[in-house]
Amino acid sequence: MQKFTVHKGLVAPMDRENVDTDAIIPKQFLKSIRKTGFGQNLFDAWRYLDPGEPGKDPASRKPNPDFVLNQPRYQGASILLARKNFGCGSSREHAPWALDQYGFRCVIAPSFADIFFNNCFKNGLLPIVLGDSQVDRLFNEVAAFPGYQLTVDLERQVVVLPQGDEMAFDVQPFRRYCLLNGFDDIGLTLRHADKIKAFEAERLATKPWLAHTL
Repeated sequence: MQKFTVHKGLVAPMDRENVDTDAIIPKQFLKSIRKTGFGQNLFDAWRYLDPGEPGKDPASRKPNPDFVLNQPRYQGASILLARKNFGCGSSREHAPWALDQYGFRCVIAPSFADIFFNNCFKNGLLPIVLGDSQVDRLFNEVAAFPGYQLTVDLERQVVVLPQGDEMAFDVQPFRRYCLLNGFDDIGLTLRHADKIKAFEAERLATKPWLAHTL
């Protein structure tokens, strides 16, 4: 999993409440048995005017010019600004996969659905909860200033605005530790790889028949 320490990026505003996971990555794209390739279908029903299907070449489709991510000023955005209850709906982990693979490193909103919130941390995507008035201010500034960028400092737990103002946010210490070091659940386990190998070697030495057991 990619580490998250300090990230500076262009902000894209998603000015909708209750954006659910089926909007983030529609159900027809969940057929894949791989964990990759979902970024091109992020917000598929909103990004395109024609129906999307797995394997369809995005270059052959009709983009919706009114959708925020298709607007030239937000091309290359890596911070998504959203409204309350972002990521509600089904528990599909594909939603943070799609956001990450599109290029987002962080989502800022007043609130998130619990399962989506937890899945973000497990996949290197930082969800930040800020107050309604703070999020309102960011939406206003993004609209007023093309090319608007924020700096997210996880170590200090602050969002730094272009003029230098800071907005503090809370992250549970263990989650912060995992993101700073790039540890998903497997990475956390592999910290103890030497102990695991030693245990397996000792067990095999004392119980050699295990080597021949299915």
